[in-house]
Amino acid sequence: MPYTQNIILVGPMGSGKTTIGRQLAKQLNMSFFDSDHEIEAKTGANIPLIFELEGEQGFRKRETAMLDELSQKNNTVLATGGGAVLALENRKMLRQRGIIIYLSATMEQLWERTRMDKNRPLLQTENPREKIAALLEQRDPLYKEIADIIIDTGTGNVKSTLKQIITQLNRTS
Repeated sequence: MPYTQNIILVGPMGSGKTTIGRQLAKQLNMSFFDSDHEIEAKTGANIPLIFELEGEQGFRKRETAMLDELSQKNNTVLATGGGAVLALENRKMLRQRGIIIYLSATMEQLWERTRMDKNRPLLQTENPREKIAALLEQRDPLYKEIADIIIDTGTGNVKSTLKQIITQLNRTS
């Protein structure tokens, strides 16, 4: 069944937005974009380098511009960065431009999935586990605020998660 709205995935780093988004787009015959990957492609720099050179504030400006560009496309599944919901402007824009699916997971699950990943600048800290907990505490209410659908990605595999998402999408369309 074709979806008339874009599907926008939000959630913390490690919740599966890119992995699930790519498979969801394939299954629904939609285009897939990952805002972080698109920022890297456009700048020719990876996210840690952008953070190093421009700070988080500089990165967030680039992120808002990229979300604006990508969310105006049609027939897409868009995976956002974990912090995309921090800016009110982004939350408003995303709400207007698609069905928002919050991919959630527990702090422990996120830690297990991200602990070896050096491409996550916010986790390059003395206590990354504590950082994940703090980010989740700060951002979880924002994810919930804009979500049309909430899916727990901590319990099943990608295939079962996709099935849950499609079931929920069919209920909302």
